[in-house]
Amino acid sequence: MANSLSNNPFQSFWWAGYECTDQLNCFGNRVDLLSTTGHLQLIDADYEQLNPFSIRTVREGIRWSVVEKKAYQYDWSAVEPMLIAGKRQGIQQVWDLCHFGYPDDLTPLHPMFARRFAALCRAFVRFYRDRYPDDTLIVTPINEVSFISWLGGDARGTSPYCTNQGWQVKLGLMRAYIEGVAAMREIDPTIRILTTEPLVQIVPPVKATERDLIDAAIADENQFQSVDMLAGKIAPELGGSPAYLDILGFNYYYNNQWINKTGIFLGWNDFRPDPRWVPLRKLLMKAWHRYDKPIALTETSHPGIDRPVWIEMIGRECAAVLEAGVPLWGACLYPIIDRPDWDHLDQWHRSGLWDADLSVTPPGRVLHEPYARALVQAQHVVTERLDTLQPTTPDFLFRE
Repeated sequence: MANSLSNNPFQSFWWAGYECTDQLNCFGNRVDLLSTTGHLQLIDADYEQLNPFSIRTVREGIRWSVVEKKAYQYDWSAVEPMLIAGKRQGIQQVWDLCHFGYPDDLTPLHPMFARRFAALCRAFVRFYRDRYPDDTLIVTPINEVSFISWLGGDARGTSPYCTNQGWQVKLGLMRAYIEGVAAMREIDPTIRILTTEPLVQIVPPVKATERDLIDAAIADENQFQSVDMLAGKIAPELGGSPAYLDILGFNYYYNNQWINKTGIFLGWNDFRPDPRWVPLRKLLMKAWHRYDKPIALTETSHPGIDRPVWIEMIGRECAAVLEAGVPLWGACLYPIIDRPDWDHLDQWHRSGLWDADLSVTPPGRVLHEPYARALVQAQHVVTERLDTLQPTTPDFLFRE
């Protein structure tokens, strides 16, 4: 465990995630949540607000649809001020290169999609290294391939607005992902790759038939397809390799456990828990045992009044995972600032550590104090566990 701690590249265990999707929503309208939430305009203030919570690592996104308006022509003018703000505030930024959005002329089914994405990856590394040649650069090439391939390939919720094409969309995304990783590492072999895939539990119905049991097991196993492609275990023709598995991030929300082929979610805080519900610690340990790589909880939050109870649970579960000797390198509050719904932008989720004050433009920030108190307690629980697992030589990176 000491070795896994000493190799941790993140500046804090707790991270903040800023909603950066720039996708086409179900109505075909482009959304830009970095602007809608006011983060672009208020980035310095947003970073300053993290100080009382000892959060020094954040997830940010470049917005591919903004950077590449014309093929192979890149405009980094909106990204550079974000980099400068991070440096000014001493904040470590982990970068999503594709967070659900593509340029107007591309979809994952386009024959040039992978080539264009690999070129974007090369351009980003050159842009970043020209400014910061010695930093540790951590990149998520494409966020939540499993989810976006379903949303765009099966549910018609975003580009390419298909049904029964989820597998083909996933292949297109992972071909681009793999070519993007290869392109970045050709330029800079030191780049760290952080995957960010949903962590789910799919169960059969009560009184399940043998077919129900098999179908649920297959559906549950499929959550790992994207990472298995990256490793070359599935669809090896894409060029995946075990060398591309680096830091494995998993996203977990209240609705990540459900009954197969239904819209019924398993309650996470029921007075009498469903016996099929599995604690987060077991899901994280299952993922770690599968790949034997350092892991991170790369997204987690809860809407509404249950935010404090949720983050208390997250703290306990993270501490239990650390206690078991699993190299859990971080937990990201996503979103840290409240966000609107992608499809109905007048509906805000109330899921952030800060709510949005919509009476001003850009939206103001209103700390949700019950969540804040619960977060401090969760941090205390995790810090106590980390303190017992420190290397012999103290390292400030792993202390809150």
